[in-house]
Amino acid sequence: MTKNVIGLGVAGNFAGHLEQAGEAKDFEQVETAERHQPKAIFPFYVPAENLGEYDFLAVNPLSATHIRFPQAGADNLQIEPEIALLCDIQYSNEKVTALLPYAFAAYNDCSIRRPNANKICEKKNWGEETKGLAEKTIPLTSFTLGSEIDDYRIACFHKRRGEMNTYGVDSPALGYSYFHQRLLDWIVEQMNHQPDFGPMNDITEFLKKANYPTKAIVSIGATRYTEFGTSHFLQPDDVSIVVVYNGKKYTSQQIEQMAAQECFAEDISALVQRVV
Repeated sequence: MTKNVIGLGVAGNFAGHLEQAGEAKDFEQVETAERHQPKAIFPFYVPAENLGEYDFLAVNPLSATHIRFPQAGADNLQIEPEIALLCDIQYSNEKVTALLPYAFAAYNDCSIRRPNANKICEKKNWGEETKGLAEKTIPLTSFTLGSEIDDYRIACFHKRRGEMNTYGVDSPALGYSYFHQRLLDWIVEQMNHQPDFGPMNDITEFLKKANYPTKAIVSIGATRYTEFGTSHFLQPDDVSIVVVYNGKKYTSQQIEQMAAQECFAEDISALVQRVV
């Protein structure tokens, strides 16, 4: 990842995920205008120096092949299957005026379940190879209703000693609470005005310290877990698989077969990571 890219995530953009992840209580003090509105955005990578207590965010955590297991106190590491948007950022007078998505990909917002963490970002980046972004990205001609992404779905699988289980509920991209321009407008608002409050960070400070990066990778929210996903955590040698695929072209059964073989069609964004 180059120095002009910031990494941001959206928390609470898929109904029920925060409750399953045991994180709903983190946001009890965060007021939203609508019930199903996302709760906050958080940084997972900031291309800057002198971030103080947030220096860990200056390490690029993205990998297309591996997840590095935390050194201590992390027997509760979970896959978070998401779509990531690759965006250009526009500014005026040091304020973000627009996010312009030009591609999307499978993403794993792999997270440590730390009930005592003060900020969301403290669960998100513990060094190199602690997040996942698929090498295969899918171009976007627009991010409006009816665009390519509307046909896509998100699937997630877990393998241990050769046994594969479905980890995330196979979900449509249109299942996100906020999507299309509504989501982009909300993210821009948060980038400019989100306070340093509770689990949230003031994003304007990070943008300034990063010298106003011109691109962003934005993970737009994790889907719901299956019963298996809720109760199983990653261990070394496990394999995490997140798949973003065209639901009008492929069935969930076909995707499951490809995942079992770890071999996917060229027009599928698949992220296969081994825990090391």
